[in-house]
Amino acid sequence: MDAVTTYLGLGSYASWDEPKRLAFLLGELQVGAERRGPVLYTHACSRFPPSSLIYPPTHPPSLGAYIISMAKTASDVLAVVLLQRETGVRPALRVVPLFETLDDLHNAPGTMTTLLGNDWYRGHINGVQECMIGYSDSGKDAGRLAAAWALYETQEKLVEVAAGCGVRLVLFHGRGGTVGRGGGPTHMAIRSQPSGTINGHLRVTVQGEIIEQQFGEKEVCFRTLDLYTSAVLEAALDPPPAPAQEWRDLMSLLATESCDMYRSVVYRTPEFYDYFMQSTAASELGRLNIGSRPSSRKSGGIETLRAIPWIFAWTQQRLHLPVWLGIGEALEAAIDKGYGPVLQDMYANWPFFTSTLDLVEMVLAKADSRLSAFYERTLVDSSLAPLGQRLRELGQDAAEHSDCGAQGDAAGGQHAQPDVHAQPGREDPTALALWRAAQHAGHAEHGVKRRRRQSWRRRPPHRLLRRRWRR
Repeated sequence: MDAVTTYLGLGSYASWDEPKRLAFLLGELQVGAERRGPVLYTHACSRFPPSSLIYPPTHPPSLGAYIISMAKTASDVLAVVLLQRETGVRPALRVVPLFETLDDLHNAPGTMTTLLGNDWYRGHINGVQECMIGYSDSGKDAGRLAAAWALYETQEKLVEVAAGCGVRLVLFHGRGGTVGRGGGPTHMAIRSQPSGTINGHLRVTVQGEIIEQQFGEKEVCFRTLDLYTSAVLEAALDPPPAPAQEWRDLMSLLATESCDMYRSVVYRTPEFYDYFMQSTAASELGRLNIGSRPSSRKSGGIETLRAIPWIFAWTQQRLHLPVWLGIGEALEAAIDKGYGPVLQDMYANWPFFTSTLDLVEMVLAKADSRLSAFYERTLVDSSLAPLGQRLRELGQDAAEHSDCGAQGDAAGGQHAQPDVHAQPGREDPTALALWRAAQHAGHAEHGVKRRRRQSWRRRPPHRLLRRRWRR
């Protein structure tokens, strides 16, 4: 847009504030085509290839949405709408803002209020607006717990804004495959969403190896679709209860504490970037020709690194730092302030909190500080070793507090060994949490995965029988 406004002699679009950008864009969208005509836009944007080369008209449904990564303001959306119209994209793609960072998630309701409050824009979208929320970059920006709570609150507020403007909102969940990128069991993830945010409509991303894992075989594909369908129906017919205000207040406190701790280590520790680059395979991953995008958006530190190599590198190193960093300190602070019983109540009765802690515990059970220490001894300068030791100790603290007070040492490869054959009741969340962690850690040893694969071959073909078998 800066090239367009400069060519038209209106000044630099990049230097304008948001109100001036909105005034220009809405003016162009409402009357600009009649006043200027598309020729000026085409000439101003001559550096870009014609839309017919990148969007062939032979099969328009093949491209459904134009997703704006790192969307921040209403002008980001309107600029794409204007450029599509003036450069001849027919039929125009629906424009979907993607809110990714913590600040963008917090500002998303205000952004959508500005858009949906405009009469012209509401008529343009024909009463349906799609918004995408990013799990990967928000987790990288603020840590898993703070990002999860920001995503939860943002969904609630976006639904409220859309309803107030008489618009049907479709939420597009940009989840990755791993827990650090918002992944997890499909049914549990959908059922833990805020009440009223899934009204028979759901869009999710399925990426990379998860495509083969969930849709690679016919029976597995049907099973995956069964899970999505049943979870969406359950969310619409039996939505989870709204959390109590006491839970919300405590969750906000936990998010603030965990985010402060996470950012103090990742972004405010000078030697952290050097330690990360030396102890992980991040630089090697960036040279592999297996991704659709570069590993970094531009040259710089952690803030420029994309979420996929960020998570991949820590997974390879077996510390899984992005998933748990800050959570142990947040839970410890809450327990010290006397919130232990409230945490127990939240875990027992709030699906969102239950699923969040369960997934963190599962990752901690998989972590191996011994392998992380081996990478460090082999690859890292000795001057950075104290930071590595501190990170492993933080992982142990997270394991000890992730079950709302139970003692464990999953991050160090050691954890309590309850009876794996007897599942505790939900009235004892501490024992239940440890039992689940042991089950996750012992799947391979007890042959659960092998038996599960064999059970697919015995699965009854009839749908009703298949449903009974699943239960």
